[in-house]
Amino acid sequence: MAMVQPNGSFLRGLVGLMSVPARDIPRELSTLLAPHLAHSALIILTADAAGGQRQEVGDAAFVEGVTALDLDQIRRDAPKVEAVQRTALHIGDGLRPTLHAHARNGALLLLADPGPQDVDDLVLSTWNIVALYLQKRADEGSPRYLQHARAAAGMRMDALTELADEYSTTLESVLATLRSSRLDDTTARTRAITLASGGLVHLRTATDRARTFTEEPVTTAFARLQDDLRPITRYRDTDVQFIEPPVDGRPLPGEVAHGARAVVRGTILALTDLPDVSKVRVQWDCDGANLLMNVRDDGKGDHSESSVLLRFVRERVRALDGHIAVDATPGWGTEMAIVIPLDPPSSVIVTSAMANLSPREIQVIELLASGYRNRLIAERLGISENTVKFHVSRILRKLGAASRSEAISILYADHRG
Repeated sequence: MAMVQPNGSFLRGLVGLMSVPARDIPRELSTLLAPHLAHSALIILTADAAGGQRQEVGDAAFVEGVTALDLDQIRRDAPKVEAVQRTALHIGDGLRPTLHAHARNGALLLLADPGPQDVDDLVLSTWNIVALYLQKRADEGSPRYLQHARAAAGMRMDALTELADEYSTTLESVLATLRSSRLDDTTARTRAITLASGGLVHLRTATDRARTFTEEPVTTAFARLQDDLRPITRYRDTDVQFIEPPVDGRPLPGEVAHGARAVVRGTILALTDLPDVSKVRVQWDCDGANLLMNVRDDGKGDHSESSVLLRFVRERVRALDGHIAVDATPGWGTEMAIVIPLDPPSSVIVTSAMANLSPREIQVIELLASGYRNRLIAERLGISENTVKFHVSRILRKLGAASRSEAISILYADHRG
């Protein structure tokens, strides 16, 4: 079948999508695609400061049934960048057909119960445009979004680690008990040990994946930076040189990789507009605890502390809890040495956001932030799933959030904020 060509109405809808608030983009994208490809739910995992900001709209059973680790596995299974796949996911007690579109910047679009229409090219092209727009929007926005991303990432990882430690201790205790010689039923004990051992291995595997699903190899992050800059610098007179990072460097958390690319992209674009700059060198390295970035130009070396370029860089570096040293030598150029820690700072829940929530609503949102779904929250708090849904609806309304992920991001902020 020939490729479906977007008509005027589709293009106007795509333009309109670019003007809505970020939280409305999933709904607008779903509306835009629906006439061409029927679907019951839409989930996006964008390549932004959090290395994987999730937003969703549509069938609640599907949305709640897709975990962060499911999305990670889908991204890992992609045959290549810029690909469309049709497959199925286990949701509840059955399989649900899905369509996955992988944008060139690593962002993922997931559609539930897609129709049979052959519009894969249209979906992929549209998603590429939207994903790149979201990346650009994050780059140009207030650096505050980086602070929220770092804080949320730290709290999420802390919660996962604590959960893993709690269950690991429980399983290890059960294992030790079942191995006790005071138990007579050898067969039952052997079988229980096998089950407990398998559960422990599964838990540790899930924890390892949870630690890595928002990480990006430093070489991959640097290669993406080069890809981002190549079409922009191709027709400029400035020679941009890239010094490759070591291949064995520690993987970068998603928000660090994205934030670092945003800083360098903005810096390079500003430098290439200066008539006296003919060469820029970009170098990345990693010492195990920090990402080390060095940007050097051959300009006049007259960047003052009040320059727009340095303000841009400093704001975003501070948002990532990093620091920058600038060495400007008149007539010899400017060198920027930037250090960004790989581990997020400690964070706290914003008290102003919590003030309007009831004690029960606080319990619910904290469990949501720890990765719990409605059923598990209900079991943990001893209430019904319908009551959990009621609390979630009130939380979203009080915080002015359109989704659970947005509510969680609103709650968290840098401890210095």
